[in-house]
Amino acid sequence: MSMCPIPRIVLDGHNGKQFWVNSKQIGIHNGQSHTLGRGTVEGVLTLDDVDPRGRTVLYRVDVNSPLEPSTGRLLDDGRLKAIIPTLEALSSSRVVIMGHQSRPGKSDFTSMERHCKRLSNILSKPIKFVPDICGDEAIGAIKSLSDGDMIFLDNVRMNEEEYGLKYASNKETEDTSIVSRLSSVSELFVTDAFAAAHRRSPTLTGFTNCMPCVAGTLMEKEIRNLRTALRNPPSPYLAILGGAKCDDSVRVALNLISRGQVDKIAFVGVTGNLMLWVAGNDIGDRNKEFIRSTLGNDFDKAWEFGQKLYSENPEKMLLPIDVAVESEGIRRPISVSDLPTEDPIYDIGLQTLASLKPLVESAGCILWNGPASYFELPDFAFGTIEILNMCTETDAMTIIGGGHTSALVNSRGASSMVSHNSTGGGSTMSFLSGEPMPVVASLKESFRKFGETPEN
Repeated sequence: MSMCPIPRIVLDGHNGKQFWVNSKQIGIHNGQSHTLGRGTVEGVLTLDDVDPRGRTVLYRVDVNSPLEPSTGRLLDDGRLKAIIPTLEALSSSRVVIMGHQSRPGKSDFTSMERHCKRLSNILSKPIKFVPDICGDEAIGAIKSLSDGDMIFLDNVRMNEEEYGLKYASNKETEDTSIVSRLSSVSELFVTDAFAAAHRRSPTLTGFTNCMPCVAGTLMEKEIRNLRTALRNPPSPYLAILGGAKCDDSVRVALNLISRGQVDKIAFVGVTGNLMLWVAGNDIGDRNKEFIRSTLGNDFDKAWEFGQKLYSENPEKMLLPIDVAVESEGIRRPISVSDLPTEDPIYDIGLQTLASLKPLVESAGCILWNGPASYFELPDFAFGTIEILNMCTETDAMTIIGGGHTSALVNSRGASSMVSHNSTGGGSTMSFLSGEPMPVVASLKESFRKFGETPEN
């Protein structure tokens, strides 16, 4: 039996908008007939579907951020800035912010107090930090909220139910004390935790059947743009896949090809090195061992997927023509035809970039995920930076697939110059690979329960 309390009856809204939880109706939008969950994100409730004013809103975010090791200072507040539009939409609500930082056992596993202070500064609004999650202090703080107030609960992963337990289904996450206690003092659940959308836990997926679960502005944007990359991208469609997580990249490539959407896939970075190896090029023992050690137990599957890609769809592949290695501390260009090398391959070369440029210029849609190089080293940032320049100069729809690529875009102030810069990492790759997304599944199920108007 679910530990969620019995749903509230009528929650009257403004401008003719209301949601009746028991009758599963969220019926009128600004006095006009409104088809729910059929807007930019089909089958999911968004903030356009509900009126949160005067309501107590549980707001789950993923603002997990890099910290300076010695001081704990936040090094990147991009994820905090990304949730501002939703917080502004909830400005007349009673907002309870829930988030996490790292995980138990890691050096950057900290409280959310610094995040709270930084968010308060960004928003120019006081936000109270509550050093509790679902205990009496947290419940008391929630009950004392007035319209327009915001509080930030402590790191939810400090609660064993949130991180110490494994859940086989979303349903299991509902039967927890966190959900029971927090849902007893709240009326609406909003989530922008896209970066954790490939996971399940009580604060991510546990409120599905307790109350309407709504995609925040960030979550809506992520789903809408990544669905475009999978379902109906403008053509020609170019995917540029790199980085060191070769298994993720090849899974994305296979999914894009199986959907019949992608026209060309350019492999760069460590993934490009793997595909060169798969294609029969000897990249050198040192580079082979790096790929094996980086992938660990996932190597065999990545190799199998890579072979399938290359053997069945060679005409869709663009592999590096030349690379750059580090030799005695300096950058040295080398043609693929001159491989193998015992020097580490750290970048793609000029000829490879030249072959990629016309594909970028003629593309209708570009998906880029994963660096083309070891860009943290100044001498080897060239390939990655040049791809970024190409993506910001094209008229194509440009989707940046999160992780290190997204961090690079943010660090160079180029986020506004691409169509979509995902806040996800693993979640973006899971979405693009067609793998299950428990948080999105929760939103869909909650829409079916609370959003679909019953027949009269």
